[in-house]
Amino acid sequence: MTANQGPIVIETASSPTAPPSLAKTHRVTVVLCFLSIYLIWGSTYLAIRFAVETIPPLYTAGLRHLTAGLILLAWCLAKRLRPTWAQIRASIIIGAFFFLGGHGTLHWAEQKVPSGLASLIIASEPLWVFLLSAVAARQWRMNGTLVAGIILGFGSVGLLMGRSALNSGPGVFIGALAVLLGAFSWSVGIVYSRRSHLSGHPLLLSALSLLAGSLQLLLAGTIVHEYRRFSLATISLRSWLALGYLILFGSVVAFTAYNWLLEHYSPTLVATHTYVNPLVAVLLGWLFAGEAVTFNVILSTAMVIGAVMLVDRGTARLHPAT
Repeated sequence: MTANQGPIVIETASSPTAPPSLAKTHRVTVVLCFLSIYLIWGSTYLAIRFAVETIPPLYTAGLRHLTAGLILLAWCLAKRLRPTWAQIRASIIIGAFFFLGGHGTLHWAEQKVPSGLASLIIASEPLWVFLLSAVAARQWRMNGTLVAGIILGFGSVGLLMGRSALNSGPGVFIGALAVLLGAFSWSVGIVYSRRSHLSGHPLLLSALSLLAGSLQLLLAGTIVHEYRRFSLATISLRSWLALGYLILFGSVVAFTAYNWLLEHYSPTLVATHTYVNPLVAVLLGWLFAGEAVTFNVILSTAMVIGAVMLVDRGTARLHPAT
């Protein structure tokens, strides 16, 4: 996720004198890119659940990010982008927080945790990012909107952990704790990446982080003996298709769309995917995996989306446009 960095400013690449065909092409590109980060990233939670049914979870995440990282690296090499040692060192740290800690725990947990529930817990990331940023900067700045968002956000997390997770069967509560730990790890990675002030092409930095994280995931999976459960003969077609979807659409297509949008629009506008992804995940989990959509889930969904919106707006007020 990206944290809010200012008010919504809608910009377009076309000027008033741009040819109609060019303006229309740009509008189509914008719509497709936003649909990608809204729908594809929202659907990855269900795809992860299907993939880890017959593929060990850390290997699933490792193979996903290794393949995507190699594709992006090849793209970077074609653009004659070359990494520096500082970028490589930072990518190892970022890869550990983002992919080993963040995605590794998520993939492991979704062996038990419903995909919709996992998405709602992950949606708490903006709360952690704000709190961790304040701790790192040693500067606490608050307003009423932020306080309301934080209280509502942690209330939704408590509701999810205390009702949905505890009452959903064996192993779900421990898995939900792992997802929460992953959200915290991803948030640490965001704060670190901001404070590192590492310069470079975002495509290259992303490729390096994906590759570093994938190698750590594969190593961790090997250490915990996931290779004993990894057999091509036992992997179902659904798991293969889910893994392919995660690689091609979840990591390459949606991520490319995300980077393009950040180049043309404000981070605040792009970050609206944070509100939509949980809705998509809960709906798809209900439609295709039979996940229960109880009143508690509906209430938690409304609370967590409301909390993210309040935190976004409250953070924007701390950094008014100049």
